[in-house]
Amino acid sequence: MLNMMNSNRPTNANGLQNDGKRGHDLSVFSYASIAAATCNFSDKNKLGQGGFGPVYKGKFVTGQEIAVKRLSKCSEQGISEFKNELILIYELQHTNLVQLFGFCIHGEERMLIYEYMPNNSLDYFLFDSIRSQQLDWDRRFRIIEGIAQGLLYLHKYSRTRIIHRDVKASNVLLDERMNPKISDFGMARIFANDEEEANTMKIVGTRGYMSPEYVMGGNFSTKSDVYSFGVLMLEILSGRKNNSFYNDDRAINLVGYVCQTTTPFVLLVGERFIDSGLPNVFLFQAWALWSEGAGLGLMDPTIGDSCDKDQMLRCIHVGLLCVKENAADRPTMSDVIPMLTNESMSLPVPTKPAFCSERNVITDAVDGNRPEIVASVNGISISDFDGR
Repeated sequence: MLNMMNSNRPTNANGLQNDGKRGHDLSVFSYASIAAATCNFSDKNKLGQGGFGPVYKGKFVTGQEIAVKRLSKCSEQGISEFKNELILIYELQHTNLVQLFGFCIHGEERMLIYEYMPNNSLDYFLFDSIRSQQLDWDRRFRIIEGIAQGLLYLHKYSRTRIIHRDVKASNVLLDERMNPKISDFGMARIFANDEEEANTMKIVGTRGYMSPEYVMGGNFSTKSDVYSFGVLMLEILSGRKNNSFYNDDRAINLVGYVCQTTTPFVLLVGERFIDSGLPNVFLFQAWALWSEGAGLGLMDPTIGDSCDKDQMLRCIHVGLLCVKENAADRPTMSDVIPMLTNESMSLPVPTKPAFCSERNVITDAVDGNRPEIVASVNGISISDFDGR
């Protein structure tokens, strides 16, 4: 389907072609209209760069603003993500999901056209000491709840069950009212309604947000997204990145024990240890503070007096339940929302967060059962290594 389409038909004022709809009820835009809207993809209109390729802000002559993801010609991953988003997006209509308007295919060009989010992504505010002051407690709680509602829709109420597989701060965009919208479904997977989990030899996602069963064995399910949500929620509460303790360039070329409870999760590949970025230090510290009755020590100080302390402690509690080591012990998103909003609902006691023992790491590596890992770092997806 995708390779047969072109953008040579007459268009209306927004560059929408006259037949209006193609494929999965998505609009087909002409290349000329997208180039004009983005000032020929000028650097001043560039919003960012991801594994798919660069993202540009655009504005049609009608005044409608758009965001354009332009596939990098050298990106094999981008081609797969492009097709995946087109296939998935028809099924997804929710206030907490970014809307895809359509696409453009012109020669070798592949572009996705989205609604424009004027307040950028959540990480733009959350991890900046100045901008984070705009995120008072009520706003942070609304963002947490909105993300939870979006994931609940994907897992339970969309026509097919969707596992996002890359829930993180940079994939949560904020509209003009700072409402959160989950974006970037290039790595998402569709599940049959009776399907509970799946296995893959190609792991995709972002270091620090991937669940242990996914990193270690390639097993993923809705509980994988729950784990990522738990990490993200603790980031929102603390204003700290889960991987802030790590050096991304760290590689230890020694054979020995390196994986302890409070050190980063490490994979052995050949004779090389590689930090996968599972946030053991971050999560362990959050759990330790909570278990010692000092959970408020995790709070981002920029929240200040706006914080509802009981609500904050409850959110930390729920976040820790979401990152439990065993997937079966984590709540579903259907459970998470009443846990967050029903103050009279009793919650189970969270256990120590997931971490990997040295023995498991070395055993999996020696057995040669390690899957390929495609990790997204700082919003850019790269292939870190292949299991041999």
